[in-house]
Amino acid sequence: MLKLHHWGSTIALALVVSSGVVAGASVQARTPDQPGLAGSVALATLPTQAQNTHRLILNGGPFPYSKDGTVFGNRERLLPAKSRGHYREYTVKTPGSRDRGARRIICGGKPPTQPEACFYTDDHYASFRQIAP
Repeated sequence: MLKLHHWGSTIALALVVSSGVVAGASVQARTPDQPGLAGSVALATLPTQAQNTHRLILNGGPFPYSKDGTVFGNRERLLPAKSRGHYREYTVKTPGSRDRGARRIICGGKPPTQPEACFYTDDHYASFRQIAP
């Protein structure tokens, strides 16, 4: 059984088997005002498919997936807090994948072709890196 204990900004996780604690760990909790960004990444170092998607965003399309350009809700609260509709998501093609895969670019700002900031995730919203031009 997994038990979760919360003290202030620290969360302790303990794996409990029968009546004893087998393993434990502490992690720093994210607060709503602390974006979940794993730093930044240069656009030129992203996969070619991500660079192509970024170029399509700036050109206004055409996008290969119907979900591209739709509102991203930031439910994970990993990106800076903004009003609903600020962020839009775009699929980054994954070679060999039969579906949309896990790679996305999320951009914020209006108009969408002139975003204030864009973020790359290759793990389906578990982490983000801000794209630096």
